[in-house]
Amino acid sequence: MASETKISRGFQTVVPSDIRKRFDVGPGDILEWITTENGAEIKFRKKVTIDDIFGMVDGPETDAVELKKKVQRGEKL
Repeated sequence: MASETKISRGFQTVVPSDIRKRFDVGPGDILEWITTENGAEIKFRKKVTIDDIFGMVDGPETDAVELKKKVQRGEKL
């Protein structure tokens, strides 16, 4: 199924509702734009909350802010 949107004068666009529902994306989530030979690929990345981080780490580092930054950068914990 194809969906299309228009880019506004402010270079903004809307993610179609069927896409938002299918991939469970909403405010605060991130769109990653990857250039390809044929155009661009878009990936959704969920916003990471501190609650998402709890239980992910088993080690001496307990600074929640640093842990959150590492998760957002995609680093291994």
